[in-house]
Amino acid sequence: MTTLGTVFLPQLPPERLRDLVRTADDAGLEELWLWEDCFLEGGLTTAAAALAWTSRLRVGVGLLPVPLRNVAISAMEISTVFRLFPGRAIIAAGHGVQDWMGQVGARAESPLTLLREYTLALRALLRGQRVSAQGRYVRLDDVALDWPPTGPAPILLGATGDRTLRLSGELADGTVLTGGTDPATVRRNRALIDEGRSAAGRTDPHPVVVYLHAATGPGAQERMAAERRKWGYPDPSRDVSVTGDEHAFADAVARWAEAGADTVVLQPTPDDPDPEGFVRFVAERVRPLVK
Repeated sequence: MTTLGTVFLPQLPPERLRDLVRTADDAGLEELWLWEDCFLEGGLTTAAAALAWTSRLRVGVGLLPVPLRNVAISAMEISTVFRLFPGRAIIAAGHGVQDWMGQVGARAESPLTLLREYTLALRALLRGQRVSAQGRYVRLDDVALDWPPTGPAPILLGATGDRTLRLSGELADGTVLTGGTDPATVRRNRALIDEGRSAAGRTDPHPVVVYLHAATGPGAQERMAAERRKWGYPDPSRDVSVTGDEHAFADAVARWAEAGADTVVLQPTPDDPDPEGFVRFVAERVRPLVK
């Protein structure tokens, strides 16, 4: 069955998070996703708060930009969250937006090399292994977590380029695809992920999460038109967003699911007039129509 989620956009102030999280939990939403966009809100900080305010909601962070974070710190924080809230946190890592990385002096000359080294070290640390590494970017000297996760610790990767998609298939436990990924591109990306999985001999499940630009209610068409222009999708024939009622949303989710998405995360516009109402709409009106 397709998993359905929404995003708490970091353009909203952090003090709005509690009410939206509780709305999501009460409405029966499956997943709420958070972002660590520069220079807005910390992904793991908000995730820990959201998880603490709920009892059943799964919370995803999609994604943590690895140039910003020493891998040992990431492992410590992720492990803490996994132990505090078993089975409810979903963590994705990725290159980050390169212009932002440049602003903070963390831009890597080879983002792919960094992501490979980082993912290998992070997964080993979360498995409780003692790690020494002298890579181009990741350098660890006999590092191990005192409090590694007590259960599975899956790490997803955000990916867009062909090489990163193959890397995700090779090393990660799932892949996050950005908003603006149409169904045809989901199919293509899934094939590239599978190439990486095949090369690594992996046969375990590999869920694909995709963000889908979405708007409903008053002014939805106008808000989405502005959002599409902002992201560079002015051609209305490109299937990269959904507007309308619950039936339109359910039909769109079905298209992305048929293309290979296991989780569809409906991404409201930053100027949505009622973020809590959007969450209730997805959980109470769209979810029953999604197989």
